[in-house]
Amino acid sequence: MSSMEKKKKRKRKTSTATTNTLSPSSPQSTTAPLLPDDLLVSCFARVSRLYYPTFSLVSKRFRSLLASPELYKARSLLGNTENYLYLCLGSHPRSLWYSLFLKPNQTLSNEKGKSSVSFLVTVPIPSSPSARFQGLVAVGCNIYNIKETPYMEENKEELSSNVSVLDCLTHTWREAPRLPVKLMTLSASVLDAKIYVAGIGYKDGDSWGYLKNTFEVFDTRTHIWDPETIPCSETICSFNNSRSVSIDGKVHVKTNNVVAYNSKEVRWDLVGQEMGEYMTSDFCCVIENVLYSASHGVLRWYDSEVSRWKPLKGGLRKFSLGACVRLADYGGKLAVLWEQEQELYGDKKIRFTEIALVRRKIEREIWGEVEWLSDVLRVPKSCSIVKVLGVTL
Repeated sequence: MSSMEKKKKRKRKTSTATTNTLSPSSPQSTTAPLLPDDLLVSCFARVSRLYYPTFSLVSKRFRSLLASPELYKARSLLGNTENYLYLCLGSHPRSLWYSLFLKPNQTLSNEKGKSSVSFLVTVPIPSSPSARFQGLVAVGCNIYNIKETPYMEENKEELSSNVSVLDCLTHTWREAPRLPVKLMTLSASVLDAKIYVAGIGYKDGDSWGYLKNTFEVFDTRTHIWDPETIPCSETICSFNNSRSVSIDGKVHVKTNNVVAYNSKEVRWDLVGQEMGEYMTSDFCCVIENVLYSASHGVLRWYDSEVSRWKPLKGGLRKFSLGACVRLADYGGKLAVLWEQEQELYGDKKIRFTEIALVRRKIEREIWGEVEWLSDVLRVPKSCSIVKVLGVTL
């Protein structure tokens, strides 16, 4: 073999070896270093949750990380939490749940007739317990459903809790420690991550004929009910069919009067009847320590410094007296959902408007600016809005 042929043969071998080294089937080319979980979690925490459904399609590993508690701890530490609205609809014998979904990268518009950039999507919960306005409260990413003890069940053995928690991260229900007393009526409100439940309970625990005020406290951080019931004399205010809200660092309970519980000084103060004028319905919510109401079809706010209700200014729409209107805190803005019955198809529309709130300290007024308005859901007439709640995820 000539020296020229030997050189060509060596060149072919070198070329083949190089080709095999760079071949796609070669282990060196396919084995890429995987990003560690903590780095992926840090990346996901910086992205809006609106994109999570798309990311979850990449792999099982992504789906697992997107549902992990570590991800939401990271979001909280980064200050990248987002506000979401959850709607509870009453549909016998259970409740239906929806979440407001905003399409990403859309320009919002408040012009009627434009395509909606939001809609309500069904929350996939296999079986959801019935719920009432007074017993639903939100704390962080959880919604608590606290229920009374029906009259017919007073002597039955209680096998399950009357307090359940909807985890909005996993969309699953779990039981929480039950109320320490049986309540015929109740209303719940939240103050400093604690749930305060005012209601009428048994006097001696064994008869509906002897009832008394009861005021129970549940700490959502320790998941424990306070062992001692906070006393409140019936001569001050009866908690029968009460409504309660938390403003000015106190829990305000309204029935025939309005009383406020000061947890720091452990005492009840009589507020008076002015505040309760528009707390008689389920049309109230608190945003940044201000109480808002849609009672009698008009949006109002309560000025606690002068003890007077004032109309929310800004040329906002009014609602018909018979309309079912619900308010919620939507990240510092006022979310309003209401029912609008339709003659066609025997159903009704649920409409939603988002209102930015501006305080004018010199005038001591609050103005509302409608940022957008749209239809978000169509439901049968047999369904009704129970409550709208804002959660943080």
